[in-house]
Amino acid sequence: MTPGEPEGLSRAAAVCAPELERIAADPSVPGDLAAAIRHVLLQGGKRLRPALVLLAAEACGAHDAVPRLVRPACALELLHTYSLVHDDLPAMDDAALRRGRPACHRVFGEALAILAGDALQALAFQVLAEPVPGVPPDRQRAAVVVLARAAGPAGMCGGQALDLRAEREPPDDAGLAALQRLKTGALLRAAAVIGGELAGAPPEGVLALGEFGAHVGRAFQIADDVLDVVGDPAAMGKPAGGDAAERKVTFASRFGVPAARRLALEAAAAATAALDGWGPRAEGLRRLAAYAASRDR
Repeated sequence: MTPGEPEGLSRAAAVCAPELERIAADPSVPGDLAAAIRHVLLQGGKRLRPALVLLAAEACGAHDAVPRLVRPACALELLHTYSLVHDDLPAMDDAALRRGRPACHRVFGEALAILAGDALQALAFQVLAEPVPGVPPDRQRAAVVVLARAAGPAGMCGGQALDLRAEREPPDDAGLAALQRLKTGALLRAAAVIGGELAGAPPEGVLALGEFGAHVGRAFQIADDVLDVVGDPAAMGKPAGGDAAERKVTFASRFGVPAARRLALEAAAAATAALDGWGPRAEGLRRLAAYAASRDR
């Protein structure tokens, strides 16, 4: 376990690893595409999104979430990894490193990296739509819709479009918040909601998990902005200072590092407040929120 990392996060990384190996081992996938997928999927990563699925399900009473829900939880990691591959492309951020290794397009070429991202996105929905013991079909359909919305034009794709626009037109405070909410927050919110859906949570529970996930997404992004200024590249697995080099407006550049840190902690506190009354069953989620705001990688 990395120092400061909550047990729920390290546990999710451990239980997801063999499942991600199985998903990436399909012998019908052409070898070069399979190699690109394995390069980006199986090396490193916090596995924060599948951890959110599992911890949310456990908070809703699914004590057997591990191992029963590990495979659908991995769908969130598949979708997240696709977004990283495409975000690193020359047409986007043109990043050289990801998770401490050369970015996919630097190893396999831009065309194959695009295909690897496309494949991971499709795999995410395939995995999430597969029958899960004890989960009614209507709950799975709801989870698939939640993930699709988080990935689409009202989610990550919309956020990426706002990010591209921000390179030409620096956003105001509201625009910066909207960019974060779509590009980063949407998938983290979706992970918490999907955990509740798969666990059979009542509507008010799903709503609370959505609020929790949205605040965690804000805390996570603000912390990311701070790390780009003061973080250790060795710990992060990528260079620091990329946002400043590209003249991006971030929470750290807009408000300064000390104020941004306070905003991240406030977002984590709001996430915890969304689970008032949930008692000890939500302790893993609370610890994850605190980690999101104060992490070092």
